[in-house]
Amino acid sequence: MSHWLDEALVAVPYAQFLGVRLMWQDAAPIGLLPYREELIGVPTPPALHGGVSLAFLEVTALATLMQATAGQMAETTGAQPLEWPRTIDLSVDYLRPGLQLDAYARARITRAGRRYATLSVAAWQEDESRPFAQAIGHFLMPES
Repeated sequence: MSHWLDEALVAVPYAQFLGVRLMWQDAAPIGLLPYREELIGVPTPPALHGGVSLAFLEVTALATLMQATAGQMAETTGAQPLEWPRTIDLSVDYLRPGLQLDAYARARITRAGRRYATLSVAAWQEDESRPFAQAIGHFLMPES
């Protein structure tokens, strides 16, 4: 069953270029980055490009904010958000190389105000407790 956020993500050309999709767990999005050879940035040993990893973390964070915003809007107006939040900054830690495997990411909102939100997001491959990259980001929320 398609979720409105899956459809919104299709409209983001860079997310489509990367192949990012969403999975759902307890009504929360989990980013999925299917492995493709074109995403490798270091040939020996093969590792995901750092920009790909960062973009994947950012897309997952934005989707998480959109989902949270949708819940708030549905309670007050019954509508879905039309605008994506804007990234103010994103600080990434590359903990280990991203391997030639599918990657997953989960974001957690650590602070949400009317205009600004802060999220932490981590990406992993085989074991969620062993992320290969993590980030903290600040985002400007769309005006209601």
